[in-house]
Amino acid sequence: MTPDAAPERLHKRLARAGVASRRAAEALIAAGRVTVNGQTATLGRTVLPTDEIRVDGQLIEVTAPPAVTYLLHKPVGYVTSARDEYGRRTVLDAMPPVPGLHPVGRLDRDSEGLLLLTTDGDLTLRLTHPRYGHEKVYRAWTAGRGDPDPADLARLERGLLLEDGPAQALSARPAPGGALVTLGEGRNRQVRRMLAAVGHPVVRLLRLRMGGLWLGDLGPGEYRELSRRDLHWLLHPAEVPRRVWERQEAQTLKRWG
Repeated sequence: MTPDAAPERLHKRLARAGVASRRAAEALIAAGRVTVNGQTATLGRTVLPTDEIRVDGQLIEVTAPPAVTYLLHKPVGYVTSARDEYGRRTVLDAMPPVPGLHPVGRLDRDSEGLLLLTTDGDLTLRLTHPRYGHEKVYRAWTAGRGDPDPADLARLERGLLLEDGPAQALSARPAPGGALVTLGEGRNRQVRRMLAAVGHPVVRLLRLRMGGLWLGDLGPGEYRELSRRDLHWLLHPAEVPRRVWERQEAQTLKRWG
């Protein structure tokens, strides 16, 4: 059962349809003025999207707005959550006020770059569940004894042991002042911990790609709404035309690489 098909309390459905407040909707139900599939409803009743609901004989319909997904260049200092108990700025402060909008996965407060926000719960599951393994590319600037050398990068690709278990980069390439690291998972501060483990603590971390989408030249705090084609490429990177991939990669690395 998808999130949209989950049971919902009847008084909440009536409120969502604009019939009345939740409390007033409960009063309507208690007065016997609400029916579900032809039967008089009782307080506490749950309903499904397919149920026929009437108030005083009038059919009630709730039209869910179409799902929207945005690609945001998350700025440094923003918390990746819908709200923060300490009053810090969250990524939603950088977005338009869309009901149900939430971040997909996380970027820590000190990191920046590509972050998706969506109202689509199914998309969130597909992008965050480990079994799907969507690639993520990070640009890291490091401190320590010079830039990461080939032996350091090879260690990342062979895998190493962190405090929460083994970790392995799908690829690790040199970049001025640091490295480009590709992961198939996204554990907490994983890139930072992996590079620190080979003697190169990260001083700046920028996510450049997720699935088949690149950050491009979006500046910090800028965002764009994803099209159907974007969403398809996000989930199916192998189907992005080669020329499109190369153009987006070149544009991203020219700005941020």
